[in-house]
Amino acid sequence: MSATTYPFKENAYTIYSYALCPYAQRAIRAFNIAKVPYAVEEIDLKNKPDWYHLVNPQLKVPALRTPDGTILIESLVIAEFVADQFPEAGLLSTNAIERAQLRLFIELFNTRVTPFILGSLTSAEVEDQKKAEESLLAGIRAVNDELEIQWKRSSGKGGPFWYGDKFGFAEIALVSFVGLFVTLRHYRNVVVPETEEYAAFNKWKTAFSKHPGFTDVKSEDAPLIENVRKYVAETKN
Repeated sequence: MSATTYPFKENAYTIYSYALCPYAQRAIRAFNIAKVPYAVEEIDLKNKPDWYHLVNPQLKVPALRTPDGTILIESLVIAEFVADQFPEAGLLSTNAIERAQLRLFIELFNTRVTPFILGSLTSAEVEDQKKAEESLLAGIRAVNDELEIQWKRSSGKGGPFWYGDKFGFAEIALVSFVGLFVTLRHYRNVVVPETEEYAAFNKWKTAFSKHPGFTDVKSEDAPLIENVRKYVAETKN
């Protein structure tokens, strides 16, 4: 393969992915839940192929090549493309208010939870680890409260998923990052308490953890734990 061409499947969707990457898993899940066929080109992030800059100059995954040759990058962009391109899959509501509420929920998770997963792992000082843990748990409580509000809305239908009994866009966007909690338990002994203030979050997690939308793309614990080892700071006494 020369550096002037790159592999893809003709007349099909090709996803450039890395199996352990939560962002790549987001794109894969969108296609799976929408039941849209696709091909995968696995990218070794430690030894990227010399042609990959032709697909994504940022050299990140995921990337998507559509059947007409258009390249899309960024996992949420790809997931929204799938939702819009295949509306019959019902990944996103057609109601503008409901879509806005969903986007706010995803933004809440992405700003209040996701940064503190890695933050806890990269902190060497015990005090900094504790601050990251407290921020993470505060973010999860905020997510918990938003789930409770959503489940009282007509679109929430009492849960246990964002859209009631349907594993949908909220889960596609976020569950891979909840899957990273296994690394926090392993390296920092951080777990989400089984208390009332986390009840809705734990109900949501229990529901999606059993769903094929999660399990079919889920990383095994051992390789996931090993994959993040490079980010883990040794705790200073």
